[in-house]
Amino acid sequence: MTTTDTSELGPRGVANETPPSDSGSPFPTFPTFPTTPLSATPPGAPRPRPVRRTSRMEDLLDKVVLLLRAFAGLFSLVALIVLASNKHGDWEDFSRYQEYRYLLAVSVLAFAYSMAQIIRQRSQTRGGLDLVPIQYSWIVDFSGDQVIAYLLISASSAAIPITNHMRETVTNIFTDASAASISMAFLAFIALAVSSLISGYRVSKNYI
Repeated sequence: MTTTDTSELGPRGVANETPPSDSGSPFPTFPTFPTTPLSATPPGAPRPRPVRRTSRMEDLLDKVVLLLRAFAGLFSLVALIVLASNKHGDWEDFSRYQEYRYLLAVSVLAFAYSMAQIIRQRSQTRGGLDLVPIQYSWIVDFSGDQVIAYLLISASSAAIPITNHMRETVTNIFTDASAASISMAFLAFIALAVSSLISGYRVSKNYI
């Protein structure tokens, strides 16, 4: 009659199974690895940014920039229409003064730029094709806003002295229209200057 060693029995009378060793055992042994929860963040690692808040902020900035460029396009259009129609004969003709011709050319350029940017931004929103690669998009926006804003303030500053000199002598529809055109160009400058600040913030946030 054979006897069973009670030290080898488990709590329910089942013999304890000892893992076979590497020496002389026909069964392979499998190593065990420590498990780490998927949600655990390693110490010192940066926390992930809230995607929902970032997307809302980007959407808000897109809307603000679109509105600013719409204002810039509107003010530039008014400036060029008022200045181009400012012809009343003799010396009251804007084409006789290079300052006003410069202001007219810059107003046309600012209007074309603003409209092109609005169309491009609307195409991006609807998932259309963008001619500018996404990694350079904000750099192009920042550079374009800066250049056109500089041209607008330069043209306005060039036309102010001659307009003030004329208004010291006579004030009529020609001088009033010139002053109104300068004011519209300056408002377009403010709109694009604010837009360039937003574009600069995006560039510094994503590339620096």
